Amino acid sequence: MTRTILANARLILPETVTPGALVLEDGAITAIQPGNAVPAGALDMQGDFIAPGMVELHTDNLERHIRPRPGVDWPHAGAILAHDAELAGCGITTVFDAMRVGSIPNEGPDQDYDKYARELAHELAALRARAALRISHFLHLRAEICSQTLLAELDEFGPEDRVGIISLMDHTPGQRQFRDISKLAQYVQGKYKLSDAAFAEHVARLQDLRARFGDRHEAAAVEIAHRLGAVLASHDDTTAAHVALSAGHGVRLAEFPTTPEAAAACHDHGIMVMMGAPNLIRGGSHSGNVSAAELARAGHLDILSSDYVPSGLLAGALILARIWDDLPRAMATVTANPAQAAGLNDRGRLAPGLRADLIRFAMLDEVTPVMRETWVRGCRV
Repeated sequence: MTRTILANARLILPETVTPGALVLEDGAITAIQPGNAVPAGALDMQGDFIAPGMVELHTDNLERHIRPRPGVDWPHAGAILAHDAELAGCGITTVFDAMRVGSIPNEGPDQDYDKYARELAHELAALRARAALRISHFLHLRAEICSQTLLAELDEFGPEDRVGIISLMDHTPGQRQFRDISKLAQYVQGKYKLSDAAFAEHVARLQDLRARFGDRHEAAAVEIAHRLGAVLASHDDTTAAHVALSAGHGVRLAEFPTTPEAAAACHDHGIMVMMGAPNLIRGGSHSGNVSAAELARAGHLDILSSDYVPSGLLAGALILARIWDDLPRAMATVTANPAQAAGLNDRGRLAPGLRADLIRFAMLDEVTPVMRETWVRGCRV
């Protein structure tokens, strides 16, 4: 039996922040002791915060590591290990790695729509089997319903793949995230240097794919999620009608609703709302959609995701703590709430019997956290 005591900490518990110590044995929290004492043999946390390890449900970070530049395919084992280490260093102890399924071969502004998820999932599983990863990894399959190949790609996954989330993605120009096509033009033409004519062709191609495949593929993806036992997520709901459709599918998690109307409708249907920490930190959406701070103030924000900046997850939670004047509630958006949404009942809170997935951090100033240490199952990683 291994026993570790983390003493003289400020423990962020579900309802309060209190001075105390955690006792860890064989990968689990076994006791919470009040006070600032540092018993013999304990590790002195010097008054730093101790919180549950963060749970990340939606991050594009792995894709960034395997495609660091357009057209560059980085060696996957090294990319996965770098991604894993980066998340551990940011205090994320459980991640649902987002992988797109649904290709559009030889179309679009570049070749980023090529198939890659099945191979990458095999490589991730192989590294897990060799105990090469620091943190806990699950899969989040981003199902691009407007794709010729979606169903064939989804059929390559089975229960052994740890598919925890399947999200229904529809990036058709003119609705949802890109209901303002000028915002899409700003992004795509700026990134790929497309002419106006080439961009118009790109938009027409995507709209044609939606007309041919959208409804049929959406229904099939819902069925496959149920078969795999994955949590079903919606993406970029914009209207109450979108949310009603999501609720009918059995959606439990709404990723990045784009309007206050959609976020309020999600809560009416018992669907948890996730927003991006970059939205919160930057003060608004880069796509011109609703701000995360607005939803937080309305009481319609449940979960934060780092989205494309892993270090933003803890920083975003601390912004919420200032908005709500409630640090435990804010930390729950990156710990207990995402764990609950994903059906993980063994982590996300400081409580005896739960996994000893923990983070230690201090504050550099009022807005900047400094990560000190991360533990997974009681081992410093």
